[in-house]
Amino acid sequence: MARSFVRPAGAVGRRRLLAGAAGMAAAALAGPPPLLARDVAATPAFDIELVKQRARALAAKRFDDGRERLPHDLKALSYDQYREIRFRPERALWRGDGLFQVQFFHRGYIFDRPVRINLLDEGGPRPVASPAGLFDVGGNRFDPPPPDGLGFAGFRLHHPLHRPDYFDEFAVFLGASYFRLLGREQHFGLSARGLAIDTALPRGEEFPFFREFWLRRPPPDATAMTLYALLDSESATGAYRFVLRPGSTTEVDVSVSIYPRRDIAKLGIAPLTSMFMFGENHGRRFADYRPEVHDSDGLLMHAGHGEWIWRPLRNPRAVRVSAFLDRNPRGFGLMQRDRDFASYQDLEMNYQRRPSLWVEPAGDWGAGRVELVEIPSDSEVNDNIVAYWVPAAPALAGRPVEVGYRLHASGTVGAMPPRGRTVATRWGLARHAGHPNPAPAGLRRFSID
Repeated sequence: MARSFVRPAGAVGRRRLLAGAAGMAAAALAGPPPLLARDVAATPAFDIELVKQRARALAAKRFDDGRERLPHDLKALSYDQYREIRFRPERALWRGDGLFQVQFFHRGYIFDRPVRINLLDEGGPRPVASPAGLFDVGGNRFDPPPPDGLGFAGFRLHHPLHRPDYFDEFAVFLGASYFRLLGREQHFGLSARGLAIDTALPRGEEFPFFREFWLRRPPPDATAMTLYALLDSESATGAYRFVLRPGSTTEVDVSVSIYPRRDIAKLGIAPLTSMFMFGENHGRRFADYRPEVHDSDGLLMHAGHGEWIWRPLRNPRAVRVSAFLDRNPRGFGLMQRDRDFASYQDLEMNYQRRPSLWVEPAGDWGAGRVELVEIPSDSEVNDNIVAYWVPAAPALAGRPVEVGYRLHASGTVGAMPPRGRTVATRWGLARHAGHPNPAPAGLRRFSID
């Protein structure tokens, strides 16, 4: 059962792939933008209501997994071979037109499902064409070469986070409903997801996917960008609006409308996915020179009644599910609180610079629970930590579920919580200093800093 969480179809190895995505971008961004498909009729002003209409109509139809056959050479690529296929940065969408640029991912390897991507501008929605010339295939040799029109596996967004002449990668949408966010001075780590369905249930987890995106072209001086997404799965469809504001802390306002096709046993809202191998509160069972290896070291919650709760993460020997009941939560997130390089001593992975992701609900979410799933793992390549909100009200077929929240991708925890926090916990035998007799059996002393 744990394997289905760690390696979902369409997301295998996503940690390794997305961690290296930033290395695929180049500093120079010059040349023509990718072509847009022509002969698309103008439509009324596009907004979230149109995406909701599509999601409702899709929910009334039989589910189609959206997979299309790939040429064998692309399907058979290894992870390293797939990474060699790089988007040509001089062909970036909106290059030279403002503060945002878009680059795309080629289909191949485990990413065989095409993701339709549309541009929103004065002429209405227009699909972005996918000529093969947008990509450099590196050392790969394809016979015959990949044809035009294969579509894209996903995309990434760029913005000058650190200096005005370089467009940094700050968001990646690739694989199922996964997306990653970065703020200033951060390295890719944990992921957010559009939706979690039946996580840690015996029937196996279902992995919804983003079927289509609409990217609204921002004005030249805009510091925020809006995009829409259509989600699909066997059990539900969804309409999403993302408003992204990159910066020191990158913030994303997410509006979600879910349309269940069937009754769903467990609906996970605002899911976060991370990795925890071992840390200071976890016994070592790995032959590893590094003191700690993790993208997140704990689950932080701000309960509706004001209490702050910190739950350190573990890499268990069996799947473990923890639930924290609440009403109208003020926030929760998977946090990387330890920012000291000495705690990790890894110059390549830079775990001390992995972002924390904090979910701030918009409005009242009612009764429910924050659920934490910890899965055994023996490799830092695998995500083995999941956290999400489960509403107490059941998700029933034909009854929409609507929520909103703000995601914060932060390099610090700031004032969370505002009055201090535990930094270390130690325990041992409960003997007094200098006492000659052994400690009473079963008695332990705990020291909390």
